[in-house]
Amino acid sequence: MNIKLRFKNLVFFLLFSCVTLAQDVSLYEQFNGRFDFIFIGNTMNNSENNLNTLCNITATSSSANLNLSSNDEIQKAFLYWAGSGTGDFEVNLNGNVINSQRNFPLFQNGFDYFCAFADVTDLILASGNGNYTLSDFDVSPFLDATHYCSNRTNFAGWAIVIVYKNNNLPLNQLNVYDGLQGVSQTQQNLTLNLNSLNVIDNIGAKIGFVAWEGDKNLAVNETLRFNGNILSNALNPSNNAFNGTNSFTGSTTLYNMDLDVYDIQNYLQIGVPTAEIKLTSGQDFVMISTVVTKLNSQLPDATIVIDNFNLGCDSREILVDYTVYNVNSTNPLPAGTPISIYADGQLIETTETTAILPMEGSFSSSILLTIPEAIPANFTLEFVVDDSGDGTGIVTEINENNNSFSVNISLQSSVEFNLLDNLISCNLGQKKGTFDFSSYEELVKENQDHVVHFFETNSDANANLNPILNSNNYTANSTPKEIFVRIENENCFSITSFLLETKKCPPTPYNAITANGDGLNDFLHFEGLRDIFTNFKLYIYSRWGRLVWEGNNNSENWYGQSSKGIELNIGDVPDGTYFYILELNDADYPTPLTGFVYLTR
Repeated sequence: MNIKLRFKNLVFFLLFSCVTLAQDVSLYEQFNGRFDFIFIGNTMNNSENNLNTLCNITATSSSANLNLSSNDEIQKAFLYWAGSGTGDFEVNLNGNVINSQRNFPLFQNGFDYFCAFADVTDLILASGNGNYTLSDFDVSPFLDATHYCSNRTNFAGWAIVIVYKNNNLPLNQLNVYDGLQGVSQTQQNLTLNLNSLNVIDNIGAKIGFVAWEGDKNLAVNETLRFNGNILSNALNPSNNAFNGTNSFTGSTTLYNMDLDVYDIQNYLQIGVPTAEIKLTSGQDFVMISTVVTKLNSQLPDATIVIDNFNLGCDSREILVDYTVYNVNSTNPLPAGTPISIYADGQLIETTETTAILPMEGSFSSSILLTIPEAIPANFTLEFVVDDSGDGTGIVTEINENNNSFSVNISLQSSVEFNLLDNLISCNLGQKKGTFDFSSYEELVKENQDHVVHFFETNSDANANLNPILNSNNYTANSTPKEIFVRIENENCFSITSFLLETKKCPPTPYNAITANGDGLNDFLHFEGLRDIFTNFKLYIYSRWGRLVWEGNNNSENWYGQSSKGIELNIGDVPDGTYFYILELNDADYPTPLTGFVYLTR
């Protein structure tokens, strides 16, 4: 190689060797109750890479055993696998293909490293205790003479963090933090800040680490401190915290990875929600991907949910159903825990829980709210538990940031509609009439998306019961008749009405008579005459103008008989053409109706 090029590459390395791109270790999930944790896992390295001059990782699989007691109930199982290079994100666990769900990259000292994550809870629950083999994990494509071998950072391994519940355990808070951050000769200090801690009693407190690439034979200024106190135990000396050991199995040959647990009960401050981890190294390159804390905790955790709300039309009253929960907690929630209710940030009502809520318990209730006129029709309704109305609470909780629940509300107005005219039809007798008001379904709408139904009573319209189905041919047996119209959208409805009325229409004559007694056209019939024009008089004349019959509403129909003048066969008149004069004797129809009628037998 040209010496100038070699020097250029050296300068490049020196410039970028201190650059670190990492995924900060932060809280992933919290568990509150009778919980504890265990790690299982294994390395792919067949020896400590600091002593391995071959610089290779030939293994693509390794195994570990899970052995929980019969009283341990698995809650979660998180798989982490890590190695040199930009990543192998598809592996196999006991014959099941596992794809990474979250990736944690790290670029340090000019090289890429990675950690992958998958939630394998269902798989571990189904399999239970026994052997677990992670396979098809291969970082060999990244390992060559100029990558990772020169600085002995060739590694690969895996771990499963298992959170389990046991009713014999004390009440604990268990936090799982993850990411990927490291220390090395060029970056010798790492500080991790753990938040969301709730320490009531430090008895039995412990912390676990899933770490990568630590070497047993490199112990240059390597320390691990928790709240300023150096951590160490029989497997992990104070000057070499991450040295390829497994606290759960006692193994000292977990090459280039660590599954370590430390007692921290003497290093916790009661009531302080944070803790500090500091890691130093003068030579060894160590990466931390997972931190798990188990702390004694006896606190409630109040949350609230708006389950349902009912809006009235043209009303500022809202009936709200809500539930207060005390789940993911380690102590009962006391009765009298305040609840404050806000509309667009303005306090409008307060209430409280009425009973002690046990762990995993809940309290449901309803409240009728009146929204002030100053609040707009569209607003945010917020319920906050453990809030005295000024943003402060009276209960110390596991999580002080999950006490509120909000929904967007739109107050409802009645549906707008068009007024309808009354309908008039011909009187069919006794003020009976037939009507077609089907067109009113569209005429009444102001919005074509509205739904319209017709009803015979106002109560049916309000209840949306017994709608009229024959609006195109509706018979009213008496008039005036009020028809009620319900116009609705998805939230509200309005009701209007119109009248069905009848009027006296001119009678229609059927002027052909076959008076032979066969029941068809036997008499002179006027449609719309009898029981409508009750004072009518009817006169029948022969073709020569001679009156042969007269009648009224009280007499029988004319079927070709004579009541005046000549008679034929007991009152029958001869076949032929006759003429009628119909006097309606009604103010609306002062002029008599006239016409002819043709009689045959």
